Amino acid sequence: MFRPCIDLHEGKVKQIVGGSLSGDPAALRTNFVSEQPARWFAELYRRDDLRGGHVIMLGPGNETAAREALAAFPGGLQIGGGLNADNARPFLDAGASHVIVTSWIFREGQLEEERLRQLTAALGKKRVTLDLSCRRKEGDYFVVTDRWQKFTALKVEERTLRELARWCDEFLVHAVDVEGLCRGVDLELVERLGRGSPIPVTYAGGARALRDLEDVAQAGAGRVDLTIGSALDIFGGNGVRYEEAVAFNRAARK
Repeated sequence: MFRPCIDLHEGKVKQIVGGSLSGDPAALRTNFVSEQPARWFAELYRRDDLRGGHVIMLGPGNETAAREALAAFPGGLQIGGGLNADNARPFLDAGASHVIVTSWIFREGQLEEERLRQLTAALGKKRVTLDLSCRRKEGDYFVVTDRWQKFTALKVEERTLRELARWCDEFLVHAVDVEGLCRGVDLELVERLGRGSPIPVTYAGGARALRDLEDVAQAGAGRVDLTIGSALDIFGGNGVRYEEAVAFNRAARK
């Protein structure tokens, strides 16, 4: 299934090459900056009943736009970006269905189980999505944090997925090495996610054509959804028409 996204940077909806989010403005590679506000996209997704999309706040200055998007589609969007057990609750109250958390559950590259306990105690397991965005190293996929720049010791594999599923309702996984490049989906990673995860997974990264939705459904054994960003026409792309992605979901539900 197709899941939509709203990536926010400096208060605007943008599509950014994931690996360039180093904090150095000169290194940032931006594919698209929208003239429409975040709430416009949320209203569009609400119209077409595209639930489970994610709003990602890439750095400071995005909270107002994020809240406007959540208000436009109450219960229909997840939100992430610098969130933790202490600051996430207001976003659920503002209309988010789930809070997406990554870096906060790690310390010096190691997973902190106590923080997972704090997170589920504060928010409830059914309101938590864990972001396991990863990069490839030495033949394996490792979760990366801090704007996807720092490798952790955590491998994305079946054992990890089954263990972490005790603490959350869904996973979100960006394939950072191909994120924003429109050069194709990492189907090996999708296959691992579909084979190993007992809960829903949304994969993002590299999508460039409508066929990717079919390929991800097959490689992920029907258990992995796909986010399409830079290739989508509403984000300035020419690989996938938004209406086609919506039609794919409608056909899949029949």
